[in-house]
Amino acid sequence: MSEYVPEGKRIFTRENQAAINSESRLYDAVRDKTILEARASLCDKSHNLCVELGCMRGIIPREEGALGIRDGSVRDIAVISRVNRPVCFTVQRIEINENGESVAILSRAQAQKMCLENYVSRLEKGDIISARVTHLENFGAFADIGCGIAALLPIDMISVSRIEHPKERFAVGMDIKAVVRSVENGRISLSHKELLGTWEENAAMFCAGETVSGTVRSVENYGAFVELSPNLAGLAESREGVQAGQQASVFIKSIIPEKMKIKLIIIDTFDSPRRIKPPVYFYSGHHIDRFLYSPECCSKVIETIF
Repeated sequence: MSEYVPEGKRIFTRENQAAINSESRLYDAVRDKTILEARASLCDKSHNLCVELGCMRGIIPREEGALGIRDGSVRDIAVISRVNRPVCFTVQRIEINENGESVAILSRAQAQKMCLENYVSRLEKGDIISARVTHLENFGAFADIGCGIAALLPIDMISVSRIEHPKERFAVGMDIKAVVRSVENGRISLSHKELLGTWEENAAMFCAGETVSGTVRSVENYGAFVELSPNLAGLAESREGVQAGQQASVFIKSIIPEKMKIKLIIIDTFDSPRRIKPPVYFYSGHHIDRFLYSPECCSKVIETIF
C-alpha cells in the first residue's frame, strides 16, 4: 500500500493495527515518521482531537488537526468533522501525564504536509489516481486523494451522460479512480469520465433488437435522451408522460457508429430511485495523455487532451 492513501484505507491493515496497539511500535513511529491511522472519538472544547489507540491515549492538538489550521487558512470545521471518522497522523512524541500515563501527541497536519510534498506536488495532468468521495455538492464531488487532502471533481467531469447531482453517480465513502485535470497553486481538479470508456466501448455492450434498462436524462420536443450507461445515451422517440429522472425500459432500434447515435423506443417508464453502483472502468493504466470518446469513423470529434 502507498504511504499516501485516502483516510480510512489504512486503519484496518495489519501493519497499522500492530503499530497503534504497541507502545514500542509507537516509539518506532516517532523515529521513522510513519503515517498511521485511527478513529477520532472526541473533539474537546479547545478543538483537540482524542484518537483511539489500543495501548495509550492519543491527542491531536488543534493546530495539528489539519494543514492550514495554524495559519488560519483552514477553518476548525476541518477538525470537528473528523469525530467518529478515521484520521491519519504521525506520532510527534510520547509524554507521561500527571497520572503517570503515557500519552501520544499526534499530528495530522504533518502527515498532510508529507503527502503534499512527496505525492500531491508531483502529480501531473493525466495521472490516474485513487480517491475516496468525502462529500457531494450541486456543483461536484469532493474526494480525498491522500491523508485527507481534498480535490474537486466538477459535475460535468463525472460522466459523458449529464446528471443533475453527483449523488446520481457517487455515495460518500465510495472509492473511485480519477484523472488529474489540473494542478494550480496546490489545488487539484479531477476528471472521471475518461475512465468510463469510449462511445464504441460502451455501445459494444448493447445490440440492436434488445430491450434494456435505462434512465431518462432529458425530455426535448423531438424525443427523450435515455442513459444506457454513464458514458452512453440514446435518443428515444417522443412518448407522452415521460419525465427526466424516470427509469425506463427501451428497445434498441439501431446503433450507428458513424453518426455516434443510438435510436431507441421507450417501452415503459416508472418512478424509482436508481441504486448507486461502483463505477466500471475501461482504462487500467496510470496515466493518460489523450482520450478520444468519438468513433474514428465519426466526423464529429470529441476528445480530451491532458
